[in-house]
Amino acid sequence: MFDFAPTDTADKATLYADLLSAADALTRDEADRVANMANIAALLWQFLPDLNWAGFYRMVEGELVLGPFQGKPACIRIPLGRGVCGTAAATGETQLVADVHAFPGHIACDAASASEIVVPILTNGAVIGVLDLDSPRPARFDSDDAHGLQALVARIAARIC
Repeated sequence: MFDFAPTDTADKATLYADLLSAADALTRDEADRVANMANIAALLWQFLPDLNWAGFYRMVEGELVLGPFQGKPACIRIPLGRGVCGTAAATGETQLVADVHAFPGHIACDAASASEIVVPILTNGAVIGVLDLDSPRPARFDSDDAHGLQALVARIAARIC
């Protein structure tokens, strides 16, 4: 039984350090990648405020396919280069979007989403998927979130591929 909870008064650095420790504990000895993605999505949902979607898209035969997530039902397939997720997967670069409505080609799975961050997941230099977080609050994500989520993805990449 795991009982992880964010500290209410934690700054972002502490919050992400706690999240990383929890993710590491949950996935360290588990070989099933789907179970690991599901638990990470649940942790993100629990640890990070102001989210309306948190989860994964997996690279399958040259396109992104929906993986485990928390939130409303989502788009199942996303072509590379399309929307925020497809752009992150095509470029291999984190996409930090303060206003999704201003992002060219944004895919609106949930009309309530206002901002988004997508972190590509790489193993051996290849994108194997993306971590996607949406918020109903404009400019919800910043460089501290990007660094924290990039560290998380680096830690779990081998455990979800």
